[in-house]
Amino acid sequence: MIKKLRLTLLLIISIVGCNAYSQYTDIINSNRPGESFGAYSVGNTIFQVEGGLSYIYEENKNTSIIAKGLFSDLDVRYGFWREELEFIASLQYQNDRYRYPDALSTRRSFLKETNFGLKYLVYDPFKGMEEEQEIRSWKARNKFKWKQFIPAIAVYAGFNLNSSANPYVPEDQSTWTPKFMIALQNHFSGGWVFVTNLMINHFGSKKYQTLGGILTAVKSFNARWSGFTEIQGYKNKYYKDIILRGGAAYLYDENLQFDISLSKNFNNNTNIIYGGIGVSWRFTLNYQDLRIYKTNEPEENPFSGGGGGQEENPDQENEDENSDENTDEEGIIDEDTDFDNEENEEESDSNENSISDDENESDTNNDEE
Repeated sequence: MIKKLRLTLLLIISIVGCNAYSQYTDIINSNRPGESFGAYSVGNTIFQVEGGLSYIYEENKNTSIIAKGLFSDLDVRYGFWREELEFIASLQYQNDRYRYPDALSTRRSFLKETNFGLKYLVYDPFKGMEEEQEIRSWKARNKFKWKQFIPAIAVYAGFNLNSSANPYVPEDQSTWTPKFMIALQNHFSGGWVFVTNLMINHFGSKKYQTLGGILTAVKSFNARWSGFTEIQGYKNKYYKDIILRGGAAYLYDENLQFDISLSKNFNNNTNIIYGGIGVSWRFTLNYQDLRIYKTNEPEENPFSGGGGGQEENPDQENEDENSDENTDEEGIIDEDTDFDNEENEEESDSNENSISDDENESDTNNDEE
């Protein structure tokens, strides 16, 4: 147990030693209504809640045990310290009635699953790779790009908490087990987003260590509506299953989203169906976007490819040229004026000298007489 705890803490500490930059988005970044975790965090000081309520039907075909009831889940996400880092608390609560063949139904309810962890974005392909976009051409905006296949990468490290009184898990399952995950996220043209999760749950448990994966495809239809399909698979020593999900989400405003979903498993021994509704909400008042402002300079055009240059104004160029020409002409005029003044001064000096000579000659003649 101590070795597991040390391993988890070591991984949590090691994944947060990278450079930070803004993860905040203009609209809410929710993991609902699917079960996968996106690679991106909510942003520093952002508090976000994602929850849902579902009706669930479970049937064990081998024992003929049937359970019907309500299932609720709640994820609390909070970004702190660095923009890429977020804390996630996941809680699942179930209240149902189950019955054996030829027996009365029994009600049960408990906190079915509880886990806490940290997720950190270690690589973002969009960081420092802004490019000029052709905003007038739909074809240019949606053309195929090979670098779309480079995913954003995040790592998750956490742990599950279990109680011996939990009727939804085996009695011999440990009260504390680690959980690790890698989350990949790709953005494709046309409003498509693909999320991939690879995980190992109940790490170190000889009986219940589980390997799993989730693949989620999200399609944005417009600024408000989006749909998703998702497939999840997991396997341990005693059980394996595949679950297919689908649903839609509606963006009410930049901080509030509603969703609806339906799920069905594909296993020869069990039949599980559940469907429900959910909501995601975030609190952003504490967020402060860090920006560097430059005085006496225009704001950078977001479609200029990050060059930071201002578009040239032809009228301004003409004014500058005319100003230069006028300056040159004024310089020429000043030079001509100075030259004329010099000539006039020379002529004045010459006249003064001639007058002086005439006076001297007159004085000489008078002396001779």
